[in-house]
Amino acid sequence: MGTVVVLLAVIGAVSLAVRSMVRDKKNGKSIQCGQSCKDCGGHCS
Repeated sequence: MGTVVVLLAVIGAVSLAVRSMVRDKKNGKSIQCGQSCKDCGGHCS
């Protein structure tokens, strides 16, 4: 039973992280510049 609870907690944390990354990407935010400084928008300096 404890393994199932931990597994569900890990799955929930991973899904929240992925959801946050997708939302940031849609809003134009990124953790990497992508080597395209003209399209960067100034958020990766």
